[in-house]
This record gives sequence, structure tokens and C-alpha cells, in this order.
Amino acid sequence: MTQESPAEPATAPKARTLKARTLKARTLKARTPRTRTAVGALLALGLFLVLGTVQAVRPVPAPALRIDAAHASYTFPGDFTVPWPRQGQAAVTVPGSGSVGTHGAPEPVPIASVAKVMTAYVLLTERPLAKDETGPVIEIDARTVAEGKAKHESRIAGLSAGQEFSQQDMLKMLMIPSGNNIARLLARWTTDSDSEAAFVRKMNDAAKKLGMDDTTYTDPSGLDERTVSTAVDQLKLAEAVMAYDAFRAVVALPSATVSGLDDPLINNMGDLLLAGLSVRGIKTGSNTPAGGTLVWAAYKTVGDRTPLILGTMLDQHADGPDTNGAASLTLVKDSSGTVIEAVRDALTSATAVREGQVVGYVDDGLGGRTALVTAADLTVIGVPGQQVEPRITGYGKALPHSAKAGTEVGGLAVGSGPDAVRIPVTLRDDLTAPSLVSKLTRLG
Repeated sequence: MTQESPAEPATAPKARTLKARTLKARTLKARTPRTRTAVGALLALGLFLVLGTVQAVRPVPAPALRIDAAHASYTFPGDFTVPWPRQGQAAVTVPGSGSVGTHGAPEPVPIASVAKVMTAYVLLTERPLAKDETGPVIEIDARTVAEGKAKHESRIAGLSAGQEFSQQDMLKMLMIPSGNNIARLLARWTTDSDSEAAFVRKMNDAAKKLGMDDTTYTDPSGLDERTVSTAVDQLKLAEAVMAYDAFRAVVALPSATVSGLDDPLINNMGDLLLAGLSVRGIKTGSNTPAGGTLVWAAYKTVGDRTPLILGTMLDQHADGPDTNGAASLTLVKDSSGTVIEAVRDALTSATAVREGQVVGYVDDGLGGRTALVTAADLTVIGVPGQQVEPRITGYGKALPHSAKAGTEVGGLAVGSGPDAVRIPVTLRDDLTAPSLVSKLTRLG
């Protein structure tokens, strides 16, 4: 009888399979770090290429003009002290160079008839009038006639309902003798309203646009003591309103004859207009709450230029009896005359920057700078000790990313308005577009 061999255990194939799998796993495990490193490198390279492409094709920043800190201010040599009044507040500026100085606490105070400067400004903004243009006809209403009989305020008396005057003549009646009833009539006429409320809103809107943050108007005449402002705020308005030819022509008149009025209009600026100080307006004010108030404009020829000088004086109260502010009005005019004469005498010119000086640079926004040089001397007018602040400005269009040396790209300016001084600035070196490296390495 043949004896059979014992059968192989059933678990053997499973053991071989497990062993093979274990070996394969060990092999895979041994290869995984290298594989992952390679894959990671490929991903990093791909990401770098994508980011690099994005950086390279992204729009570059617009070039900008910058001034060097060393030329951001200039102080006139010497010393000068403005003979300020002993009370109240005051301010003087030469728009072509900037502030001469201020005096007193800048607290809002009643301004009396100086408020009519804003009335004229809103009137001419809403209803423009050329220098020699008489403008539309305005009819006198019964309310204006009645207010002309008031004894406690400045007014144009002797008017009749139905009388007609040109806008230019109305402006004269408003600004020269300071007609309160005319201020109210113009407010109603300008807004085509039965009250002055809409016009007063326009006055406050205009003040806000001019940056007169400490000013509040409650009426168009200034009789209301709640109409308040500061000397500095009134200078902002004075500069804006003096841009109107029609306004300058009227406030410079010592007197005026208006057809339909029995008497000539006499300017309350009085002798200041005839004192040989080249004073050309602007407006006085006076009453018991405000004391004496005054905004003035004067000129002085220095070399080949005749810059405008503006000043304000508020809250001037005379000692002793002061019926309706009459004595205070005299005080503010006398004190203003002293300031005007001193500032005019001290006014001088100086060269703030010489031709060919490096005053700033073009910033390409990616770290590149190209120097800017002046193409002429910058000569400014001011008083000794006054500090002016030059600034580099463009021409209202985008700067190029590349340009040749000598290209005019902007100007170095001082002051504001028509008296502002400006000289060209040019590239000292070639302006080149940002490099690929600067594009790739930029942040943000």
C-alpha cells in the first residue's frame, strides 16, 4: 500500500502573497521621498513661472512727481514783525506766496457787514457778471422799501416799490455803503424765493467748499450776531471773490453815483482807499456785538510784479461809548491801515531756488527715481521771515514711463491764484521704464 505525502498547508500561498506585498511596500516607501521632492520641485517651478508671468504683465504704477525735503520750504532772510492790534484776531496773506501771519485766537466771532462779501460771492457765482456788464434788471419790492426806513441798521433809503436797478448797481449798493435791505433783496432774487433761507443755505454751502470750517452764516447782511467767522476763514473767501472782475471793480470805488438814487454812494472803507497804500477794497462791518470788522485788499509793485495782499481784522472794540459800533469801525480801519503800511513797506523779493538745482524726482512706483532740475530761477515775493512752501505739480495729464533728459514734465510752484509763481522742471537724466527685475520683485 502506497503512502501519500502529507499535503502542503493551505496558508502557504497567503504567506508568499503577504511577503510580496510587504516587499513592494518597502520598495514604494523607499521611493516616495524622492518622488515627492521631484513633484514638489515641479510644482514650485510652475508656480514661479505663473507668478513671474503675472508680475511681468501686471500694469506698472503711474509715475509721480516728488519734491525733495530740502526744497519743501523756503524762509525769506531777515526778520519782520507785523504790528498786530492789541485785541481780537487778524490775518494777512500774499496769495502769490502764502501766509504772512495770524494774530489772536481763531475763535468764531460776529462779523457784521463783512458777511456781505459772501453775499456778493454767491450772487456772482449764481449770476455771473463781467467787469463792465450791467447785468439783468432787478425790481425793488415793498419789503425792501420798508426795510430802507429802519433806523437801527445800515440800509439804502428813499427807494420806491417798482424801481429798477441793474445787477451791477445793486452790487454797488450792497458793497459800497453796505445796504442790508439790498442784501436781503438780492438773496430773494438770486434764489427766486420769498425768503432769504435758501440763499443762506447757499452761503454756508459755499463756505464749506472754500474750507471755511469755522464759519456760519445765518443771514445775508451780517446784522444777525449769530453770523460768525474767523480772520483766517475770511481770507479764504477774500481770495476767491477777488477772482471776479466785476467784484474788484466795485469794491475799489471810493464813491459811485447810481441813477435813481438821490445821493451818491460813499464807501465805508473811507480814507483807506485814498491813503496812498494802493488799497482796493474790500468791506467793513460794525455793530455792538461784532465791534469793528474789516477785510481789505491792497497791492505793492516789487520789481516787475504787483502782487495782491489780503488781510482781515475782526473783533475790534473801542474803549468808551460806541454807538452802533461807530468808534470800533474807526479803530479797525486805523489798525488795519497800520498793518497794511508795514506789510507793504516790508514786501521784498528773493530767489528761493536757482536754475539747474535738483528739486525732486520722478518716482516710477517700483523704486526707480529720476532727478528733476529747475529750468529757471524761482523768485518769490514776501516779507522777511515769511516761510513759503514750494510744490511740484504736473500739467494735468499722465506722466510718461520713459522720456529723454531735458524733457519738461511739470513745474515748481509757490502760492495760489493768478499771482502764483511757477517755473518748469525737467528731467536731468533719461527716464526709463521699470526693468523686468523690478517688475518681478515688486511687492503689493
